[in-house]
Amino acid sequence: MRAARPLIGNLDHWPDLSTLAAAVRGGRSSAKAETEKALDAIATLNPKLNAMTSVDPADALARAAAVDRRIADGEIMPLAGVPVAIKDNIWVKGRTITQGSKLFRDFVAPEDAVAVRRLEQAGAVVVGIAATSEFAAKGQTTTPLHGATRNPWNPALTPGGSSGGPVAAVASGMVPLALGTDAGGSSRRPPAHTGLVGFKPSFGAIPYGPGFEEPFFGISCHCPIARTVSDAALAFAVLAGPDPLDPHAVPVDVREDAPTRLTIAFSPRWGLDVPVEPAVAHRMEEVVQRLRKAGLTVVDRDPTWPPGAAESGLGAIQQAGLAALHGAAWKAHPELIDPDLGAQIEAGLALSATDVAKALLLSEQVAASAARFFTDSIDAAIGPTTPCAAWPVEKLGPEAIAGVPVGPRGHAVFTPLFNHARQPAISVPCGLDPAGLPLGLQIVMPRGQDRRLLALATWIETILAEPG
Repeated sequence: MRAARPLIGNLDHWPDLSTLAAAVRGGRSSAKAETEKALDAIATLNPKLNAMTSVDPADALARAAAVDRRIADGEIMPLAGVPVAIKDNIWVKGRTITQGSKLFRDFVAPEDAVAVRRLEQAGAVVVGIAATSEFAAKGQTTTPLHGATRNPWNPALTPGGSSGGPVAAVASGMVPLALGTDAGGSSRRPPAHTGLVGFKPSFGAIPYGPGFEEPFFGISCHCPIARTVSDAALAFAVLAGPDPLDPHAVPVDVREDAPTRLTIAFSPRWGLDVPVEPAVAHRMEEVVQRLRKAGLTVVDRDPTWPPGAAESGLGAIQQAGLAALHGAAWKAHPELIDPDLGAQIEAGLALSATDVAKALLLSEQVAASAARFFTDSIDAAIGPTTPCAAWPVEKLGPEAIAGVPVGPRGHAVFTPLFNHARQPAISVPCGLDPAGLPLGLQIVMPRGQDRRLLALATWIETILAEPG
């Protein structure tokens, strides 16, 4: 019989975020009580999963006490008392933030990222820091500094990366909400592997920074990771909007069109010639049938990408960025850096200026192609978040997909395109494979239509939750 729940923890450990916050605001609970619940869950579950890299109970309880004082003073907060885990590459003032790297093992953030500040303004309580692969640049969450993070559905497997810690924390019930980052799918693929919702907004919809310099600049986003679309949407509501500290921050739509009036493209491989596990392909066809039966207009349509629009062509940007930021440290002290990252740095050091320029031009061509796709009577697009389910924790990626040998990024082919497109994309749970492992459905809309995307995702989530 297939498992329907994670082996470790409990997805139902928390109510939905609006219910939790209402209980805290109404005096039926308190930020202190909810924080203590999270700390107890972390103490029980984290030794099995290694999701959290830093937890300071005294700091978390002090933050909770501040929220309770604000409630007593009459302040209304939409996330009152909600415990949240922050990925270990996002600044939280006064907390050690390492990027999963020995180079930063003693770094203390001098200020909050705007997203963290907004979460706390809304009443959320930062209870701890969650694991990332080093520099958030690997699709598997293991580091020489913190070790391997494990998948709550099967601890022999990885939750993916780089937001492996945040998803393991939420999927196991340590916390009901986490904040991750996504420059190539890091907050969509791990949620797909753990039965969660991961929402990458339009680039600039949630202000980015202050924080570390990015190896993959100009496309990375802060992302809510939650159990349901409504929880992710509630978090997005407090996170979104321009801020003077981020020159790229932009406003997003306020419309929420009825999903039944949309034309949705189904693309089983997102227009790429790559292998997909039969179980994933079969589940996607089932999803499409259910959506059509529910009255949604779904047409078969693939985007057309420029030649080379894959990891091999676009990955040079990340490799060059890593080399620019950490090449000197790798040359001086290679023992301090994950060898998998060292290989990327070496590749970056070997690139010419022309190589990097070609990759940047390809990124722009991908963005133009994605924008053009949504001008051809297409309002939204759906397809698999990943071509496979989770794989063994010790491996960078599956060695083969659908029997076809693939490289270490063969599992990551479908998500980076929409980072380069700067478009909003969300992964929602869509069922299990024959081994009982979660699969994700990726839904995409044009840039700036984040709230329309969340409305459609809510509708699809409801349809997929119904029996049949």
